[in-house]
Amino acid sequence: MKITIEQDKCVAAGQCVLAAPQVFDQREEDGIVVLEHDRPPRETHEDVRLAAQVCPALAITLDES
Repeated sequence: MKITIEQDKCVAAGQCVLAAPQVFDQREEDGIVVLEHDRPPRETHEDVRLAAQVCPALAITLDES
């Protein structure tokens, strides 16, 4: 799995961090998403999928190939 985020679309809701805190974080100054691992460990994939689904701005794209 490869994760791509579009920081310019992010609305700083923090849903991704709640769903997958081991993969996503937020910038201190404005809450915009920060990607900790663009190729996360397999054991986090289900959480990452959930994070992408609950993102209100659809700022997270997953490539599962």
